[in-house]
Amino acid sequence: MYGWLWRSLPGPLAVRALTAVVLAGATAAFLWFVVFPWIEPRLPLDPAFPER
Repeated sequence: MYGWLWRSLPGPLAVRALTAVVLAGATAAFLWFVVFPWIEPRLPLDPAFPER
């Protein structure tokens, strides 16, 4: 999968590396700010310590 993604990115090595870093950052930000806050109330992550 990573090989396919790397071959699909346009440009020379420096542009590919920068694009890969930007894509990884955008994916991490999407997960951090959208997915995790949405799913956190739906998961009983630590039932031994209920929220106050």
